[in-house]
Amino acid sequence: LVAEIEKKITEAFEVFDRESNNTVDVREIGCIVRSLGCFPNEAEVQELLAKIEVEEPGGFVHLEKFLPVMTKVLLDRRFRPIPEDVILHAFEALDENKCGYITKEDLVKHLTEE
Repeated sequence: LVAEIEKKITEAFEVFDRESNNTVDVREIGCIVRSLGCFPNEAEVQELLAKIEVEEPGGFVHLEKFLPVMTKVLLDRRFRPIPEDVILHAFEALDENKCGYITKEDLVKHLTEE
């Protein structure tokens, strides 16, 4: 199980490893974690980064430092997604006309004005 999880993490990491040198920009960590099915808020991403030794001054994260921390996150099932029914309820609240979709304009309005 651990080997399978580590393989999944490594594959996700490699997507963001643009120079193929087993490092990613620290700003990519949230995206990598979320691509693995975990949905931490920004404060939780910062907590994760505190556990990972970030290379200064460039702000790069090495796979060897990220892998054990992220493996534990996945094994502990931290940062699980919001349940589908809660998301559906939130969508329905935004779908004022009950048409089954939200226009781009309505979404922008909700996100910027309300």
